[in-house]
Amino acid sequence: MRYFLSVLLSFFILVLFSSAFAAETSAPLPEGSAPPALVCDHFPSRMHAFVFRNWTVVPTEKIAAVLKTDPEKVRAVAESMGLPSRPEISQEMKQRGYITILRRNWHLLPYPQLLELLDFSDEELAFALREDDFLFVKLGMLKPRCEPLVYEEPTATMQEQAARIRGWLGKDFGGELAQPGEPRFEFVRQLAAPTDRPGFPLGRPALSPRYLYSYFATFGDPLLDERLETFPNAYLARLAQVGVDGIWLHIVLRQLAPGGEAFPEFGENHETRLANLKKLVDRAARYGLKVYLYLNEPRSMPLSFFEKHPDVRGVQEGDFAALCTSDPEKKTLRWLEESLAHLFKQVPGLGGVFTISGSENLTFCASHGHWQSCPNCKDKTDAELIGELHGAIERGVHQSDPNAKVIAWDWGWNNHGDASAIIRQLPKNVMLMSVSEWSLPINRGGVPSVIGEYSISAVGPGPRALAHWKLAKELGLETLAKVQLNNSWEISSVPYLPVLNLTARHCENLAKVGVSGMMLGWSLGGYPSPNLEIAYRFAIDPNADAASVLDSLAEERYGTGGKEHALKAWSLFSRAFEEFPYGGGLYVAPTQLGPANLFYGKPTGYAPSMVGFPYDAVGSWSGPYPPEIFASQMQKIADGWEAGIAELSQAIPSAPEQRRAEVRIERHCAETGALTFASVARQCRFVLLRDRLAALPNRDSEEAREIKRDIRVLVEAELDAAVALFKIARDDSLIGYEASNHYFFVPFDLVEKVINCRTILEGL
Repeated sequence: MRYFLSVLLSFFILVLFSSAFAAETSAPLPEGSAPPALVCDHFPSRMHAFVFRNWTVVPTEKIAAVLKTDPEKVRAVAESMGLPSRPEISQEMKQRGYITILRRNWHLLPYPQLLELLDFSDEELAFALREDDFLFVKLGMLKPRCEPLVYEEPTATMQEQAARIRGWLGKDFGGELAQPGEPRFEFVRQLAAPTDRPGFPLGRPALSPRYLYSYFATFGDPLLDERLETFPNAYLARLAQVGVDGIWLHIVLRQLAPGGEAFPEFGENHETRLANLKKLVDRAARYGLKVYLYLNEPRSMPLSFFEKHPDVRGVQEGDFAALCTSDPEKKTLRWLEESLAHLFKQVPGLGGVFTISGSENLTFCASHGHWQSCPNCKDKTDAELIGELHGAIERGVHQSDPNAKVIAWDWGWNNHGDASAIIRQLPKNVMLMSVSEWSLPINRGGVPSVIGEYSISAVGPGPRALAHWKLAKELGLETLAKVQLNNSWEISSVPYLPVLNLTARHCENLAKVGVSGMMLGWSLGGYPSPNLEIAYRFAIDPNADAASVLDSLAEERYGTGGKEHALKAWSLFSRAFEEFPYGGGLYVAPTQLGPANLFYGKPTGYAPSMVGFPYDAVGSWSGPYPPEIFASQMQKIADGWEAGIAELSQAIPSAPEQRRAEVRIERHCAETGALTFASVARQCRFVLLRDRLAALPNRDSEEAREIKRDIRVLVEAELDAAVALFKIARDDSLIGYEASNHYFFVPFDLVEKVINCRTILEGL
């Protein structure tokens, strides 16, 4: 119950955020409560912190320009701290990694200097903060207050502190910092490179679609901007090789179709977007892939829009209002139907659409449960309104393509509870999709809880999905399962989790239930991994069993000599991961950052943000679990993964030559996971000990000395973990990345953690 209250609270925070942001169109860059920024006391000054954090992600000339100095002085500051010369800056960092740059400078620079650093206008940054998957929420819904930062000649004290850092880095890394490693985003080039590995035969088995999002997608308006290709041909080929048969992307319908007489404002540049969409559909078809569009419609509009269209003004939130679907002349529903008919006529071969009609975004009047405040909708039920909405969508799509799929996702319906009344109102030609694992009861560490979504550690399907699918089938509707087969917010900084036993069990269960298809992941989880191969094997043979599927896959990847070790490794990873302390802290615990999250010698006072800044908020991290139980559960996973890594290490030498690169990545995923889970446990215990020490009246007592000894052990272990993860991340550009957050951490963040640890040890 506590978990669902947490989810509900998060939902309303997002709603309020959308409304608050909409109200700030005249002053687009939000401040929130604007508390003082955190002080980086492990650096000689804020200027040193700025140079350090940007040294490997921003050109030296740009760092100098922001500081109002020349590059030679910046290089001198870097050299004083022992940083390598002539850093390799990925060409894609500015375009694909701006969230990474923004996040690492959030506590260092005021907005004007952030704009200069990113080469963004006010409007561009405001758009990114609102539209890039709720980026401002991920940054904490506040902008820390920072004074302008300019270069100052380092004082003697600063130079002494910088020299101490230089000594630490020499001791802990030796010559490792000067090694070039793999440039960030090198994986994009690797996945876009031609591959000769044989894939599965093209075709559409019984369980279809099996669709996912691009591993390196860009947000914004990708169908208008062709500078960054989200789905290069070779990547499409690789998805087909692991049995994926569909891809999906975000769209805004008014950008893809004209508004006609009803809404002439809509449709600017829609011809260009449709042409680019058609190219994608044609290219994907060559690899047996269909393209699906995510519909979150009709989008709300600013109040100024309704000065010309008062008859369709619905529920209001902030300075935006819904497009009412019960307007007297049915203009909104007619526009939806006609727009989709136009879209599917102009782009033949589209796979279909899937909807979320109860998302964080305000769409139609029932989207946030307040339809009774609308004069046109108040006498209807939400089930009727959702049914009418999907009726218009279904008619529009099938008018132009009777074979395209219309998938209604029950996300958000009845606050994720029983949605039977809504399902009964759906048109007969739609498919119903449910999150497979939702409402599964669990007990981990002696703490009972309930699964929501984004869980790989709990194997579905759960009661909610089973009930909804059963009713849908009785009504003649086909069903789909939404799953996360590669990664989840349990940990998303690796391309996939090598918990293949859990994946196989989940796919086997879904095959027995008889779902028609699968959405393989949300915006995270698009890497062409062995987990996806498992889904395909059950798609072509629903009667297969998990053991035989895993056995054949292990032999293909690791050869006869390594198969048994691989099977043991996957089993150990899977059993340990079932200990994950899933709960209300899912989005805010430091499981995305691991050792890259800093230790704080004093309480920060900052609340953690959704998959953004964990800070030191142990009470939020642990959710329904007592913090020590939470830490213990994380350590159980780490221990199990260490045992699995030992088995995997024995399997790797037997892998066929053409699989060596793949199994190397698998080991990196496993090692990163083990280091991350152990780090989360240490971070939790560190904060508890820190606060116990601060509460003691005598800091020289025996109890205080014992606490300090325990803290030292934790910090020294964390330092070692940071060094180990630095080497993995340096050599593998996949590590630390996720599409909607860019790089959670880059290798030099682990170097900063070492400095952070050394500073704490010195303070003890």
